[in-house]
Amino acid sequence: MITEAPRLPTVRVPTAEAPSQVFLGMTAIIVSEPMQRLMELVQRVARSSATTLVTGESGVGKELVARAVHYHSGRAGKPWVDFNCAALPEQLLESELFGHERGAFSGADSAKPGLFELAHQGTIFLDEVGELDARLQVKLLRVLDGAPYYRLGGVRKVSVDVRVVAATNRDLERAVAQGRFRSDLFHRLSQFTLHVPPLRSRPADIEPLARHFLAEHFPGLELGHSAVGALRNYSWPGNIRELRNAVIQAGVMSQGGEITAQDFRLRPLPSPMSDASDYDDDSDGLEEDSGSLETMERRMIEEALAATGGHQQKAAARLGISRRTLSRKLKLYESEQRVAL
Repeated sequence: MITEAPRLPTVRVPTAEAPSQVFLGMTAIIVSEPMQRLMELVQRVARSSATTLVTGESGVGKELVARAVHYHSGRAGKPWVDFNCAALPEQLLESELFGHERGAFSGADSAKPGLFELAHQGTIFLDEVGELDARLQVKLLRVLDGAPYYRLGGVRKVSVDVRVVAATNRDLERAVAQGRFRSDLFHRLSQFTLHVPPLRSRPADIEPLARHFLAEHFPGLELGHSAVGALRNYSWPGNIRELRNAVIQAGVMSQGGEITAQDFRLRPLPSPMSDASDYDDDSDGLEEDSGSLETMERRMIEEALAATGGHQQKAAARLGISRRTLSRKLKLYESEQRVAL
């Protein structure tokens, strides 16, 4: 998506509980202390030219943070281009990012500029950057270092002035150690890292976000006290995306003017949720027991698959994650099981 992005005014959501801003069309509900500290960091890094890596679990709002970086930067009036690196087959990614000339491959009936050219003097956001193959990692590294590049089938080099903001829900340091991601590209992308904490670590955001989604989709409905308790006593493995889906489903199921806990299909946590005070200023993240979280995530995936009769697309929608993410996690579980055997 390409957006000519003038600065936008602060916009208040119609609920008093939810201070908010709109960044290039996406509304940010900023209530919890961890998110307020994160947005302060966003404004500071935005004033620099540093390539920025946004990390966090699927559905936490990494794209919103990336848009906020562009919004607060000196490039705010220039193009904003966002691209999901997992959205296209590998053979089409290079053409999409760097363009091609007429006749470069079958079906290339005319020349096409790449997204880097279209983002000239602005910002390009590369979501799921960890999905790039090794060959494209090399080309991206050269572009980040300021080297001109060729379009596919081209004979003339292209030079661009683009700020890169990338995002991933993968552990890129582990991917580097396993040889699946270039260490030099990782360090080039992470000149500054912004970690978006999971929703379970910032419970103060849950109710305002739910009320915002409810006002968007069902303006005549209220969120009852029992519903708020149910929302706060849930782990939200799919984070904000899952919360939005749950609110929409509950709105559909509601038979009165108020949504109750019974309108949600949520399993209570066996133990209290992490507190937002666990957020670590130095690491810009949350120190968590990764083993227990991975176990919880795997259990939620297994339950979603069981509830949908093994239908992966429906299970992914239920979890609030993409079908590709679910497939990748299932392959990981299979490989771990083979190793265990």
